[in-house]
Amino acid sequence: MSNTFYIDDFLRQAVTVGASDIHLSVGERPAIRVAGQIMRINLPPLTDEDIDATIQSIAPDNLKERISRFFDIDFAYEIPHFSRFRVNMSHQLGKCALVLRVIPYHIKAFEELNLPKTLEHFAEFNNGLVLVTGPTGSGKSTTIASLIDFINENYAKHIITIEDPVEFIFENKKSIISQRQLLIDTPSFADGVKYALRQDPDVIFIGEIRDRETIEAALNAAETGHLVVSTLHTNNAVQTVSRIVNIFEPAERGYIRQQVANTLRGTIAQKLVPTVDEDSRLPAPEILVVTPPAVDFIGKEELDKIYELVRQGSYDNMTTMNMSLYKLYEDGKITQETALYYSDAKQELEKMMRGVYHGTGVNRKY
Repeated sequence: MSNTFYIDDFLRQAVTVGASDIHLSVGERPAIRVAGQIMRINLPPLTDEDIDATIQSIAPDNLKERISRFFDIDFAYEIPHFSRFRVNMSHQLGKCALVLRVIPYHIKAFEELNLPKTLEHFAEFNNGLVLVTGPTGSGKSTTIASLIDFINENYAKHIITIEDPVEFIFENKKSIISQRQLLIDTPSFADGVKYALRQDPDVIFIGEIRDRETIEAALNAAETGHLVVSTLHTNNAVQTVSRIVNIFEPAERGYIRQQVANTLRGTIAQKLVPTVDEDSRLPAPEILVVTPPAVDFIGKEELDKIYELVRQGSYDNMTTMNMSLYKLYEDGKITQETALYYSDAKQELEKMMRGVYHGTGVNRKY
């Protein structure tokens, strides 16, 4: 090849300019995502040889011989002392493609991420289930890493993570942290949780709740005196509860709903929204703390009342997505157009901006 593609050099440059994701596919120029926007890089289109060489360079040794037989696979890659990456290999029209998510070494605190300090409240729970939700690329992993590291810095606990693949690497501080990777250290999330219960855990992080078996394992661990933290691809607290319950058969849903009501401690649903200068993105979180009224609403399947509870619950450290968007707008960090674009209840947010809502916590400072 006349134009050799060196993956490590490219990744270093991508991270240096602030890329969150890197896209590599046969026949296309490399692309990166910066501040939420895809940018194509002025390099020649990648060849089959470029992609094959990249895969052989970054894939773990235990996968290299078998990787051509996988349709989709996730694994981690690291440039020592620089950055880690979560890698997804897929196929498009029979050709390999790679998407790499940048996983920085430095785990930021809530304040550095512009997240409310009230999230520290979730670290105080000794048992139950805490869920961080949102679409792909909304910063769920980064928020959870901050929560885990806050526990690590402030409490003497045993934290077990079960991930696919392992993303952020934690150093033991006050806590002991054991990190386990799917298909290397444990065959499945459900099995990982099952055996974690025999390893004297205080906190269990499950990379993602994907299926019924993982939900059952998570609820069981949460019921038996452990704090369980995980993620779901849902947009708000109501969708989160519905998603969990609806995975089960209709005859089972009443029991599961009550189990969720008794174990769920809170949810953090977030979106990443572009700043005024469009050079970066900031999280807009919706925070539900499961208070006794929320337990009642979940148990009675009156989920529509939960949103009103969150909207009126600023004294319980709760906030709606609209409240977060409004605060970012009020502080001059995002435009009015951006706030409305990312809102799922635009008319309510417009009323906030016109000053119709008073005394509902929209001007509350975190």
